[in-house]
Amino acid sequence: MFDNLVVSFLVDEVVGGFFISVPPGHIACIYDRGRGVLKQVYGPGLHLKIPFWQVAKLFNAQVLEYSLHKGFDLTNKESLGDEPIHTATRDGVSITVEGSILFRLDKANAPELWENIGEHVVSKVVRPFSRSKISSIIATVSSGEIKTARPELEEKLKIELNKEFVSRGLICEGVLLSELTIHQNGATVLQ
Repeated sequence: MFDNLVVSFLVDEVVGGFFISVPPGHIACIYDRGRGVLKQVYGPGLHLKIPFWQVAKLFNAQVLEYSLHKGFDLTNKESLGDEPIHTATRDGVSITVEGSILFRLDKANAPELWENIGEHVVSKVVRPFSRSKISSIIATVSSGEIKTARPELEEKLKIELNKEFVSRGLICEGVLLSELTIHQNGATVLQ
């Protein structure tokens, strides 16, 4: 029995260690113990690597949705979402923002992302920059302009987020503001 376990382990580690199986919608990067993170990005398919010497890391390269909504559970810092953002308009009116940010990994820059940021892109990039940019862009319009300015706000947010995301290996595909709640004189008005 012990012999079967040892043989099974060796087959998995040695034979299986030669291959990287990249599923559709994903990419792989390789960390080489002698040269660091290699610049080559591997797309879907079966690829070779040196067992024990090289370690492969799979990344999801599909468009991901980072949602802002009530009741979002933030116990896992890498969850794809956040609580609604509470901010103020140019005229000082409180507003709560809910919506979605669509983003994806920039495949060409995945090795730099892995090397410089690591696996925690949500907590280190997406969440802080999204909160900051949404607050700053909402502050450029008055409470009366919110309803008609939604398409322009979404486009400005996409542009501003891309300024921050691109240098970090991410691409913002779009921003969708689903609910803007204005809090005025104790009353709540949905926009």
